[in-house]
Amino acid sequence: MTGALAPSRPLNAMDLCDRCGAQAYVRVVLPDSGELLFCAHHSRQHAEALAKVAVEIQDETERLSPGGGTRRDA
Repeated sequence: MTGALAPSRPLNAMDLCDRCGAQAYVRVVLPDSGELLFCAHHSRQHAEALAKVAVEIQDETERLSPGGGTRRDA
């Protein structure tokens, strides 16, 4: 069965890491329509295994860098 994925909404402060409860910056969409949320630390720790099973990985860790999350229009 194939189909288009719904666009992922941006992660916010209410989205918490499933491993430790910190703010989530990574959403991993699984084949069975489930999802996992991870903080930057745990997404890096489990990156190899997650890449093997994920349908999509929404990574917003760039928001943690100085200047991250600022929008620049061309």
